[in-house]
Amino acid sequence: QVQLVESGGGLVQAGGSLRLSCAMSGRTERLYAMNWFRQTSGQEREFVAAISWGGGRTDYADSVKGRFTISRDNAKNTVYLQMNSLKPEDTAVYYCAADQSFILRKLHSDMDYWGKGTLVTVSS
Repeated sequence: QVQLVESGGGLVQAGGSLRLSCAMSGRTERLYAMNWFRQTSGQEREFVAAISWGGGRTDYADSVKGRFTISRDNAKNTVYLQMNSLKPEDTAVYYCAADQSFILRKLHSDMDYWGKGTLVTVSS
């Protein structure tokens, strides 16, 4: 079992920045790609970013490319999402997810473990 806890959400003005963190505990010795998803009320959970176990491969949703950066520190069992140039449409609950996969996947149904989410609100 793996436990994921997100932090770093909050209220920010458009154009501002936030850094989300996801702390992983439990069976962290397993190999996991790590992902960020987001969800707004009434919408499906959508893919935001993914990173491979070693951090050498990343993938992003088109809507966040050039503005968001995913990274990880395996020594600290933590994954980060640096969000810059935030827009009101980035407002959502952001979820961290662990995927026991060597390839980067984007479907929320492929993820093995989930955190409880952290709310990001971007005001205009």
